[in-house]
Amino acid sequence: MNEFKTPGVYIVERSVLPESVSGVSTAIPAFIGYTEKAGVDKELFYKPTRVTSLNNYVEQFGAPTETINVEAKDDELTLKITEPKKLMYYGMQMFFANGGESCYIVALDENNDDPTVTELQKYMMAVDALELEDEPTLIVLVDGVNMENADDYYSACQYVLSHCNKIKNRFAIFDVIETNNSTDTDILAFRGGIGNQHLQYSAAYYPYLKTVLRYRYSDDSVNVTYLDGDIEYNHPLGHEEIKIKRTALYNEITKVIANQTVTLPPATAVAGLYAGVDRERGVWKAPANVSLISVVGPTRKLSEEENDRMNVDEGSGKSINAIRSFTGKGTLVWGARTLAGNSNEWRYVPVRRLFNYVEESIQKATSYAVFEPNTAMTWLKLKTTVESFLESLWRQGGLAGDRAEDAYFVQVGLGTTMTSQDIAEGRLIIRVGMAAVRPAEFIIIEFTHKLQQS
Repeated sequence: MNEFKTPGVYIVERSVLPESVSGVSTAIPAFIGYTEKAGVDKELFYKPTRVTSLNNYVEQFGAPTETINVEAKDDELTLKITEPKKLMYYGMQMFFANGGESCYIVALDENNDDPTVTELQKYMMAVDALELEDEPTLIVLVDGVNMENADDYYSACQYVLSHCNKIKNRFAIFDVIETNNSTDTDILAFRGGIGNQHLQYSAAYYPYLKTVLRYRYSDDSVNVTYLDGDIEYNHPLGHEEIKIKRTALYNEITKVIANQTVTLPPATAVAGLYAGVDRERGVWKAPANVSLISVVGPTRKLSEEENDRMNVDEGSGKSINAIRSFTGKGTLVWGARTLAGNSNEWRYVPVRRLFNYVEESIQKATSYAVFEPNTAMTWLKLKTTVESFLESLWRQGGLAGDRAEDAYFVQVGLGTTMTSQDIAEGRLIIRVGMAAVRPAEFIIIEFTHKLQQS
């Protein structure tokens, strides 16, 4: 109430529109793994750091220089590349290529000063550090598949799932470890190791990807062993004996190395795809039947029967999303299920992520009402605010229903969502219901023969 003391004409503006809900970001991943550097004096270890481009990443965390061994004998080259254990740099290339924009990096300390700290504990420390960050909505364990003990990887995944369940607005993208065993064996190992808790907050993808990325190396990181008659020489590629005196050999080696491409687990590329689909279509669109960029193909060609067993498992219910190559279409993500594949509520990735988006958006937008009078006027403002947001979401195609009242409802009030005791104890309860759009996973076409009539 304005208090006027001097005679005159006063203009008072009254707000007639409710507070609005601004949708939160939906695909800001936090990538956890090893990097080449983490700043001076390790100040970036276990500190979530925002990155907006590949150059920005390299500036803060460096880029790898892979070790390559080459044997040259009788005009034949034998190339041995040490598979990189640090996948973050290559993973960032895939993330940005597939539609990713900004993300967070949580760098693990490879040479921890405390020898009693296990690799699993490092991942747990990184996940704990994310509790203080508000923006990340996705979590990816970039180097998890390379942990020395597969059981530690599954334990780290379970810790991430507990974190997602606690925070409520995060979703995990997991890689299924690919071994030399059969596809069924790899899938069975993952299903057995991942546990049964909070599976609706994650999705898993298989197999690995053959990318177009080239190994990053320097002339000094390539060790060349070659025979000249009966004499064996060992020099780095940049040595004058090779680079200057044996130019043909140098050119041949660099050509062979350039033809080698990096194989990666799919989670970083899929995280970029999530970001691209969210931006172009919306978080309610399934991140599936979309081609992956910078990919030659999956490392394994899955049969229909294998895909069936991955997508639906009557026993554990843990669905694994396949990555498959189709003629004329490229390499596609061919699944949109969470690990809670038997859940009618949370079976699909876009449904779980849509609810994450709506819940966090409404929570942030209605925080202004904390400590406001718990009266009908406040309830009306909140109801109008939430309804306006949900109507906009419905008009964009994010909710199912021919009419707004079929797509959502918002309830708040004494005798509806609250009792007198609730109000006395300071609780203001809003009940929101939504009809989420579900992906058309199975397209069934029925053919009928129309018989000729005389």
